[in-house]
Amino acid sequence: MASAIVRSSLRAALRGVARPNPASKRSFSSGASADEEAREAAKWEKITYVGIAACSILAFVNLSKGHPHFDEPPPYPYLHIRNKEFPWGPDGLFEVKTHH
Repeated sequence: MASAIVRSSLRAALRGVARPNPASKRSFSSGASADEEAREAAKWEKITYVGIAACSILAFVNLSKGHPHFDEPPPYPYLHIRNKEFPWGPDGLFEVKTHH
């Protein structure tokens, strides 16, 4: 398969077909001049800086607000608080015992 590709490209090169026409290249630009592109880039740079400043101010305002602190939550029955000691003692099972 690879040899067939090499052979066909060699034949095309010998015939002179392998040279692409530079005028047939596809242009991906919008056709705008360099001056227009520079103005557009400067515009989006300014928009970016304004957005960064606005987001920073909004974050500062939101984070500087106080938030409410509530008292102890009521003892809801579904929490099933365990008041009995563990079978292995008051410490956790894998905690280092510091009682002497």
